[in-house]
Amino acid sequence: KKKKKEKKEHKKGKKKHKKSKKRAKDEAARDDDNKTPSITDEPTKKKIKSAKKDNISQQQQKQNQQQQQQQPQQKQQDHGDRMLPPVTYPVPGDKKIVQTSALDYAEPTEDTSDHNVTLLLFYQYVEPPWDGEFYQKVLSKMQHLGDSLKLTGRMRVAKEGLNCTLTSSHEGILAFCKALREFNVGEFKDTEFKLTADLPQQQAFPSLKVMPVAELVHYGLDGEKAPPIQYTGVHLQPEDYHEKLAQEDTVVIDVRNHYEAAIGRFAAPNSKWLDPKMRKSTEFPVWLDKEETKQELKGKNVLMYCTGGVRCERASALLKYKMETDPEIKDLGIQGVYQLQGGIDKYFKQFPDGGYWEGKNYTFDKRFAHAPAEKDAAPKEEKQKNIMGKCEACKKPWDMYRGKRRCPTCGVPSLICRECFQADKDGIRKLDRNVRCDLCVEENITSKAQVRQRDEQELREYEAKMAARGVTIEREPKGKQPRWHPPAPNADGITRLLLKNMCRKNMDEATLMEAIPGITHIVWKTDRKTGQFFGSGWVEMATPEDAAVAVGMSGKRVLGRPIYISYQAPDGKDAWPPASSKDAWP
Repeated sequence: KKKKKEKKEHKKGKKKHKKSKKRAKDEAARDDDNKTPSITDEPTKKKIKSAKKDNISQQQQKQNQQQQQQQPQQKQQDHGDRMLPPVTYPVPGDKKIVQTSALDYAEPTEDTSDHNVTLLLFYQYVEPPWDGEFYQKVLSKMQHLGDSLKLTGRMRVAKEGLNCTLTSSHEGILAFCKALREFNVGEFKDTEFKLTADLPQQQAFPSLKVMPVAELVHYGLDGEKAPPIQYTGVHLQPEDYHEKLAQEDTVVIDVRNHYEAAIGRFAAPNSKWLDPKMRKSTEFPVWLDKEETKQELKGKNVLMYCTGGVRCERASALLKYKMETDPEIKDLGIQGVYQLQGGIDKYFKQFPDGGYWEGKNYTFDKRFAHAPAEKDAAPKEEKQKNIMGKCEACKKPWDMYRGKRRCPTCGVPSLICRECFQADKDGIRKLDRNVRCDLCVEENITSKAQVRQRDEQELREYEAKMAARGVTIEREPKGKQPRWHPPAPNADGITRLLLKNMCRKNMDEATLMEAIPGITHIVWKTDRKTGQFFGSGWVEMATPEDAAVAVGMSGKRVLGRPIYISYQAPDGKDAWPPASSKDAWP
């Protein structure tokens, strides 16, 4: 037994020795590959070099494969399985969906367990604009998609297209993008969707608002006054725009409002930055026609930018349209008009170090404002150096719009620091009417009436000049935009409705049928003895869809009173609708 045991151990030792010998041989071979061979025979030398090259390229390929396999695993260890790749240009299968993750530059110690919100920004103009009937279908479609995919945020829906800022789960956002791609013969096939994934739950919008509007961006250029969208400037991707920013004979127009530009903007060498100092976009056409603006644009390349790109569409189209139709603009010799594709949001994705950007980008979502990713992740001391704004009360560096306070003289958001807000709350130092935005201070504006009267006068003078030059038509009286109501769910296909709180004195069939389209029969609720109308009644709708639209309108004011509309299916006891009901009167 002892001899057998010794023999067995001897065999194990031999095997170990062979393995170690082989390992040493392999290591020596690798060392030889990294040394310069001392061989005089040229063919042999070439063979060794080519073999060495092949060996290195194979090693590089293996290393690259290992890195690609390890990267997603590393991200999953840091942030969980829901983590997206750091930057994806584009989403596989759709070249126009661009997404990043908010966790790319997150601190390793940060709690990211609730970072499951995806933000979507996009806009799309359509040519020709939708007609009235199809526009109503688009409104219904957007409401249906938003409800079914649990989207929250804002959808601005005009006859000229969509402008949306939405939040939801990542899957819900992608499903919405896919649905739009397939909508109405490819009107959204080239739309660029910009996604920011892995945002914290508190940055999700609380509800969905589908808003019917006259313009995607309110420039006062709706209908016949709108320059054709094909006149828009040349769209430059962030890399090309970045290069153009540094060229001479270039002016850069910030198409955003002044309070947005106060906390961040482009600052590139050689080009000149222009701030129209607008409180709202309707002031842009007036600013563009001012003599000092024309002198700035003379003989220059004109670059425009905004948050997501949508405001540049009409702004650049207006300038290019006037370059062809307005003699005064035509004579300026403008070399070209360009705009940043995807806006500041996309520029930040391409240049996480900020590129030529300084400060923060104001946003209309729950982020409020954000810097380029690398600057957002910088230490607090470094962030303090990049602050461009100032508190309107104490003038200390500040760049966060918080609270609901607005400038008391013009109504734009107030830039107030945390300490001044607290001092006002504690009654130590009140934020009175003297604490105004920097634009009101600069222009010596002391009341809202002063701003309104000046703007109205400038607009009247501008439109009179444009009409005299034959560039635009006179403004028509502006009517109130009709409110759109989303259809109410109608799974049972009910067509009989109960109406309450109608005007007893003046309600009639014509008025009711005009207010609620789709009515085929009306039964008024009256006193059997006196015939007095009680203000209630029943109607039969042409289709379940018409009934759903009508119930969605519940609360609509007709003849000064809100009408309350609800489903009420027939009980089967009486014939419905009655044969005489169509011409029934109170």
